[in-house]
Amino acid sequence: MHTSIPIHIDELRVGMFIQLPLSWMRHPFPTSNFRITSIEQISVLRGLGLTTLSYVPGKSLLRAASSVQQTNAHQHPSAQTGVATEAPTKSGTTSLPPTLRQPDCLERFQEASNTYQEVTGLVAQQPMPARMQAENLVQSCVTELIGLDSCVIRLLSECRSSAAASHAVNVMVLSLLLGQTLKMDARQLADLGLAALLHDIGKISMPLHISEPGARLQPAQLQWYRGHVGESVALGQQMDLPSDVLMAIAQHHERLDGSGYPLGLQGEDLFGGGQILALANAYDRLCNPLQGQSALTPHEAVSTLYTQQQHCFDAEVLGAFIRMMGVYPPGSLVQLIDGRHALVTKVNPQHPLRPMVLAHAPGQDSEPLDLSVMRELGVRRSLRPEQLPRVVLDALLPGTRICYYFERAAALPAGGVL
Repeated sequence: MHTSIPIHIDELRVGMFIQLPLSWMRHPFPTSNFRITSIEQISVLRGLGLTTLSYVPGKSLLRAASSVQQTNAHQHPSAQTGVATEAPTKSGTTSLPPTLRQPDCLERFQEASNTYQEVTGLVAQQPMPARMQAENLVQSCVTELIGLDSCVIRLLSECRSSAAASHAVNVMVLSLLLGQTLKMDARQLADLGLAALLHDIGKISMPLHISEPGARLQPAQLQWYRGHVGESVALGQQMDLPSDVLMAIAQHHERLDGSGYPLGLQGEDLFGGGQILALANAYDRLCNPLQGQSALTPHEAVSTLYTQQQHCFDAEVLGAFIRMMGVYPPGSLVQLIDGRHALVTKVNPQHPLRPMVLAHAPGQDSEPLDLSVMRELGVRRSLRPEQLPRVVLDALLPGTRICYYFERAAALPAGGVL
């Protein structure tokens, strides 16, 4: 468990994970435990009338020194002179944090994956501490997400977490983004994110060749595999999860037309949160498959959901997902109008046809391009990996596993393309 220490209200910085000594009904945040993601949140915290609160160094991700200085310049003379203000330690003295740079999406994804693995190690014997860790992770993601006025979905490379942890975090991130697109409030997002994170937790009782099969399963094995839904619900009950969370977990393999499992529910029997989770889970499994299936590119996965599986999902949910991911989701390989090959790295839902890409040019370093601000350039077509020369694939380095996170969208400059 991470240790918390008291901190004065004037010492707050963006990136700190804090614990408020107030019930959630006495402050405007969706939870009392979260990571500070903006200067505006610090202003709200200072208006609560608190003198001290708890700070958790082990869960904190501090920004660059310049951000710290901007946040506290009116209270800390050292910031005005360009000297970074140091973080408090348990002894009450100060010491410079090991890193003062803004953590990137890969770090946050890795932290979430590590937390998920800790939860799976705890849940069988200590279900309530496991629930607390899961809730803290989800609440910090919700707080971070709702603090962004607009965001982009970013492709990650070199994800080093296990396949199970990566899948859980991917589905959580996509579910939260989709829930926000569908105008869910903070409390609904927290329940949805918790269900998404824990939807496969029942697999911990299964051997690896059943829970994460690399080849097609025999009928008896497939039935065992499908039992993970009930096992996940049972563990959720041991964690005393809210009913909406349990229902979403129970329905993450159900389909609108009744073709899903374990109960073959359809239509009005399905829960909204369960449909969001089911869609996010289905998309990730198309890109990162099990049971010997071939991986689809993100572009192919979106196309498959729309053209072949639209009867399986709620039309509003599916439409919102496609708008959110764009025509060329992160991880798609494309050819640009000028003939260059490129990897889609980020998508801003406000500009679905003009993603950010990493373009390859022979004999040169790959070039990052934001197509939303380049009138003369666009995407000609989507490609499969086998359609690209080996040298291009080696240069663009699309990962073997598609992983996503979100970050603040840059403001569109004058002359940007809509």
